[in-house]
Amino acid sequence: MNASKKRIRYNKAEVRVAYVCLIPSIIGLVCITYIPMLASFALSLFSWNGLGAMKFVGFANYVRLFTADSKFYGSLLATLKYAGMAVVGSMIYSLFIAMLLNRKVPARAFFRALFYLPYVLPAMAVYLGWKWLYDYNYGFLNYLITLTGHSRIMFLDDSTLVTPSLSMIAVWLSGNLIVIFLAGLQNVSRVYYEAAEMDGANAFQRFIHITIPCMTPIIFYNLLMSLVSSLQVITPALSLTKGGPGTGSYYMCYMLYNQAFNSHKYGYGSAIAVILFVIIAIFTSILFATSNSWIFYEGDDRG
Repeated sequence: MNASKKRIRYNKAEVRVAYVCLIPSIIGLVCITYIPMLASFALSLFSWNGLGAMKFVGFANYVRLFTADSKFYGSLLATLKYAGMAVVGSMIYSLFIAMLLNRKVPARAFFRALFYLPYVLPAMAVYLGWKWLYDYNYGFLNYLITLTGHSRIMFLDDSTLVTPSLSMIAVWLSGNLIVIFLAGLQNVSRVYYEAAEMDGANAFQRFIHITIPCMTPIIFYNLLMSLVSSLQVITPALSLTKGGPGTGSYYMCYMLYNQAFNSHKYGYGSAIAVILFVIIAIFTSILFATSNSWIFYEGDDRG
């Protein structure tokens, strides 16, 4: 009985210590995330240029965004198009590379570092390098195209090609996804593969029925992180296209930046931020709501 009481006291003490240790993180989360988020929503109800008096306009910024801003729907479409291409491409590419790097190949550590390197390079340097690759007159890719006898391609100046071209850079930068997939693959028990091989399953069947189900928690995490970051894309537009041509790369984060920091319409920019937050929340909610139907954990008894 005394031992039981001591255990309860120790457990309560551990809980108190845990809460104390969490206080800095909670304060940081509140100050850096929740307060600015609420302030952004409050600011979206005002008209303010950053210097003069703030004028309360209610939901006028939202009404203007949906009814009077000719670039909003083009920006929304460009953002969704980019996110779709970048997320799908990054997931397929990173899983494929991770599976190759999970095999016993010569210089495996070197290749792992090589594929991860793009993720840690300075973003502006990466995009300037790709700008040279995509250049119409002197770009390396167009040089290769001309060698095959075909006409040059305007990768960044064609509204139909700019988003696929920029999403290709996002795929190339997905070294962090490769590392996470690789860690997940190494945790898949070899027992499952050996049992499948004894039953006569080929490589494709082992991939579909063992690798993919065992990797679904990792796939979910990478999908979620990639989706959120892709919907908040801004660096390609800032460094390469300035939102053009037309609204081809006029992504919502770039629209927010342009309205708030170039045009000094902070209330209107905050309204764009709130709408972008709602869009991200909708997609993440759908992802979480459907996750139980396709995510499997070890010991899961679902058939």
